Amino acid sequence: MQATELDPALSQTLDKAEKTGLKLVIANKNYSSWSMRPWIAMKAFGIPFEEIRILLDQPETSSRIAHYSPAGRVPVLIAGNVTIGDSLAICEYLAEQFPENNLWPQATDARAIARSICAEMHSGFSGLRSAMSMNIRASFPGRGRTSEAQADIGRVCEIWETCLSEFGHHQFLFGDFSIADAFFAPVAMRFRTYGVSLAPALRAYVERVSSHPAVAQWISEAIAETEIIAKYELPPD
Repeated sequence: MQATELDPALSQTLDKAEKTGLKLVIANKNYSSWSMRPWIAMKAFGIPFEEIRILLDQPETSSRIAHYSPAGRVPVLIAGNVTIGDSLAICEYLAEQFPENNLWPQATDARAIARSICAEMHSGFSGLRSAMSMNIRASFPGRGRTSEAQADIGRVCEIWETCLSEFGHHQFLFGDFSIADAFFAPVAMRFRTYGVSLAPALRAYVERVSSHPAVAQWISEAIAETEIIAKYELPPD
């Protein structure tokens, strides 16, 4: 029987990942939106890694995270002797190390906008984060509707509508799945949990993101977790 040859790009990705011995340190999949982003990106683009999951709100949580992260936060990517903290920095590192995978859109304008909206997601939307924390297993329809959260929901919808119409051809935000979709995947999870009413095109986008194999795997594994963190189970009215 003739051996099946690997796609050259995939073979190159596997070789690089094996050489660097990539390890991704994350927290609970049900609650940790920051951990979700680089994990989704790596799974979506076939970048192999070892997952190290550290449970939040446990007596040993801080010491375990400190073992990997000088900043005391997750996610953290360990690449050989290099430690990369912060979800956006991790994704930028991966895009540089695996350029053949096209983690960012290839067109210059689209790539610039993708980076811009990821930076906005990374540094903003505090109203949405505080009032509608991620809890994939839960269902809190109508909860968390502070004025700040509502304003953030409106801005997310504006971003999605613009990107889907100008770049995405009504598939993912920039056509093919990219870091931008990985960055907004936790928002899609929040919209599902809190029953946010969306226009049909945006509701369809949330479903496409949720059905993506990498996201669907994260959701499945989040649902399978048994740990409970009380402060995320009782969101504000």
